[in-house]
Amino acid sequence: MTLGTIKAPTLDQMRELAQELGFTMDEAELEAHRAALAGSLAAYRAVDRMPDELPAVRYPRTPGHRPHPAENEYGAWYWKTRIEGAGEGRLAGRTVALKDNICLAGVPMMNGASILEGYVPEIDATVVTRILDAGGTIVGKTVCEYYCFSGGSHTSATGPVHNPRKPGHMAGGSSSGSAALVAAGEVDMALGGDQGGSVRIPAAYCGIVGLKPTHGLVPYTGIMPIELTLDHCGPMTASVADNALLLEVIAGPDGLDPRQYGAPPGDYTAALGQGLAGLRIGVLEEGFDHPNANAGVDALVRLAAEEFRRFGAEVAPLSIPPHRQGPAIWLPVAAEGATVQMMLGNGFGFNWQGLYLLSLLDKHAQWRERADELSDSLKNTMLLGWYMVREHRGRYYAKAQNLVRRLRRAYDEALRDVDLLLMPTVPITAPPIPPADAPLAQILERAFEMLPNTAPFDATHHPALSLPCGHLDGLPVGLMLVGRHFEEATIYRAAHAFETAVDWRTRTI
Repeated sequence: MTLGTIKAPTLDQMRELAQELGFTMDEAELEAHRAALAGSLAAYRAVDRMPDELPAVRYPRTPGHRPHPAENEYGAWYWKTRIEGAGEGRLAGRTVALKDNICLAGVPMMNGASILEGYVPEIDATVVTRILDAGGTIVGKTVCEYYCFSGGSHTSATGPVHNPRKPGHMAGGSSSGSAALVAAGEVDMALGGDQGGSVRIPAAYCGIVGLKPTHGLVPYTGIMPIELTLDHCGPMTASVADNALLLEVIAGPDGLDPRQYGAPPGDYTAALGQGLAGLRIGVLEEGFDHPNANAGVDALVRLAAEEFRRFGAEVAPLSIPPHRQGPAIWLPVAAEGATVQMMLGNGFGFNWQGLYLLSLLDKHAQWRERADELSDSLKNTMLLGWYMVREHRGRYYAKAQNLVRRLRRAYDEALRDVDLLLMPTVPITAPPIPPADAPLAQILERAFEMLPNTAPFDATHHPALSLPCGHLDGLPVGLMLVGRHFEEATIYRAAHAFETAVDWRTRTI
């Protein structure tokens, strides 16, 4: 809101407000309340005049350009630029791309949405500053799905993102462009976001390494939120070592994100090369044999489990029956929470003391005048979320959050007996991209079919990493390792040992 635009409500507006709130007031009462608002509105005007509190931008940059099709083979780039970081540091010489829900000052940000096109943030996200401080070079923004509401790579307003391993097939979502560019070798590293699997799904589809860290380990400051209890940002790389390095750079409290719990970042790269001896890995039986599972995917992941045993880990089957309830528990949190916070709450919502980016809030709020442009996957989520909020007062969101604690305890109890859980990241390989005229049912199926193993851990906040372990007909298969909260180092230790011993490109059945 610009300075001086706060006006006192008219009597007609007061009447409308009272009706919407269910109040019965006569004209005299309405006028009395209107007069009583004068002092409060003066306070609002005072706030409007105060300068905002935003982090400083420290590294020079130019806006860059939107790439032409000839330099965007897989449809994975939204914007190209080049921002040089510090002259030296742990990421010196490394190129990094950002999912296009991450703010990069002076560079356009679209978040996959036609409604947001033309928006240019004025701040750098904390993760951006940390990458630049470490000497990394940021080379652009990657296409993501329309407001990040798809596990397939077919919903962005810029068009589908193709899988570099097999063009014409999905790259996965919603961090579709980040996975594709890493898999294609166009960037060394990338960042993605994960609320239901959006780092791990594209990592599995494209055959790269993707980590969803423990909730709160990586600050979400300056990244467009979806749901406060589900938002995660994580590294996407071609190797485990690079993944651990990038996490070391971006992890740790920034003093601006109240979702962080004060845990310091670990020495993740120190875990590399320690081998598997003494590690206990539980093969989660409920992570296999999903109704839509590709039998070859399950078989390759079970083969990988045997290889973990052969290389020195203690590996045994393990059952956590509540895991099969995890997607159902996650759904009300995701559907109702995202509808209320991200959409009705203009992205940021209320009731927290993190950084609000007013320019993004104002731009995103315009979706109400252009709602028909939203993707089908987002429309479907909002229809469900708002129906349940309107008809059931949010009680199922509330109950689901209560049930998250039970689900978290089930995983925690299992993780007392083992160090890691192992299962397929997704039950399928990357399907073909639907045609532009595909029926709605197919568009929605391709957006949500792959979530049963990834989504539960967004709700319970356990760290989870997708690692390629083989391929079927040239399409990668990912296994997922899940650890205790803030024990990413254990995940990296196991993943690095497997990666060192096994070339996934030679593994098939």
